[in-house]
Amino acid sequence: MTPAPVRVRFAPSPTGFLHIGGARTALLNWLFARHSGGSFILRIEDTDRNRLTAGAVEGLMDALRWLGLEWDEGPDKGGPHGPYVQSERKALYHAWANGLLEQGKAYKCWATPEELQRAREIAQKSRGGKIAGYERIYRFISDAERAQVQAERGDAYVIRFAMPLEGETVVHDRVRGKIVFDNADQSDTVLLKSDGFPTYHLAMAVDDHFMQISHVMRSDEWVPSLALHQQLYEAFGWPAPEWVHLPVILNPTGKGKLSKRKPPVDEKGNPIPVMVHEYRELGYLPEALVNFLTNIGYSFGDDREVFTVEETIGRFDLRRINPASGTFPMQKLIWLNGKYIADLTDEDFITRVTPFLQAAYGERFEAASLHAITPFIKERVNPLMQAVALIKFLYVYDPSPAEELIMKKMDAAQTSTILERSHALLSTIEPFVHTATEPPMRDLVEALGFKPGQVFGTLRQAVTGQLVSPPLFESMEVMGKATSLQRLAEAQARLAAG
Repeated sequence: MTPAPVRVRFAPSPTGFLHIGGARTALLNWLFARHSGGSFILRIEDTDRNRLTAGAVEGLMDALRWLGLEWDEGPDKGGPHGPYVQSERKALYHAWANGLLEQGKAYKCWATPEELQRAREIAQKSRGGKIAGYERIYRFISDAERAQVQAERGDAYVIRFAMPLEGETVVHDRVRGKIVFDNADQSDTVLLKSDGFPTYHLAMAVDDHFMQISHVMRSDEWVPSLALHQQLYEAFGWPAPEWVHLPVILNPTGKGKLSKRKPPVDEKGNPIPVMVHEYRELGYLPEALVNFLTNIGYSFGDDREVFTVEETIGRFDLRRINPASGTFPMQKLIWLNGKYIADLTDEDFITRVTPFLQAAYGERFEAASLHAITPFIKERVNPLMQAVALIKFLYVYDPSPAEELIMKKMDAAQTSTILERSHALLSTIEPFVHTATEPPMRDLVEALGFKPGQVFGTLRQAVTGQLVSPPLFESMEVMGKATSLQRLAEAQARLAAG
């Protein structure tokens, strides 16, 4: 028999930005689809109407596309199994929920929050503190009692699934193997809410079936719901998809998952971004982030840590997924990003860094200076946003105060000598390029009897106004002779006046 084509989906809720953990889930689904020659479907799960965020769908799509995770079917593309937004599929959910009602596999429940709380308290006492959840208040009432409640409370009910009360639910997971659930520990979960919208559980099963999803690849946070989902498929009489539960990403400490509610920090106490758009705004390269995320909880197959997405597609295998959750090694991402930036051509680097500089400096940004400075900064910028501060002196010059011109173990008179002699020497040099200016300036350092750090530190502060800059003589070359000499003269004047 020819196996069914691989069809996987990423189904985010539009409640905010794309989390880095969600991006890793989408990535592994996409890699599996591309490796298998199958389809990657984007579905929007917007049934939790209280948590919807304006613009979230567009933001999610934008983040996925930035990562290179293009989908084959989805809200903006359509496809043979649409619509791909759950709020547009309500009639389908109602039909199948009512079908379960008619078969006695689900039931109406009118329980109020107060009734549910009392039932939980009673059950908790009777079970010595252990409670599975809902106590099936309306599952076993008679038809006459049900009709009376219907007359009194009307349509203010939910539809709950009638979970088997005995036996076990046995599920095979492609990552975790055989998983066994005791049905007595399960509760009767809500399938259809009183507002007419389905819960995740009903919508997921119905949509995955009718969209012909072959493999459900999702976070292992859904493992506790796996018994319910397997039983739903059996109740509907449908073959279940293959279950693939992916390990979550943990905080760098290894304690707790990477969460936006409790922003994590690295070993130095620096905050770690948890949303994809934050990495984009900082200037991480999407290919570096994809490489990094593939490394968490997945084995490429050899000792390499740097590999292309095309290589990963060719080697992808569900058996390489590690069931154990992995920590978020931020320093490794920084290292990877640096390697990817260093491997860019100068033109590609310029294309990618230009938006950051334009946003920071507007009309003051000038492309020619960026082209000139790029060979000297490309391997020093990581992430790209660092370029804004590193080469600020080319677009905005903030003169250093007189006291900052004076290096450690130096005084004003010595600093003035450095500025005066440097200005005199540099004014004689043509062409004004770093290969011509640096050697005589190093000779001057030796003649003055100072340390290179003292002389060049003073010059850097004078011509850039910054403690940190690209290499000094390369920076002066890009600024040009006139600007460099003018800033040296102005620095000396400040020192004399100070």
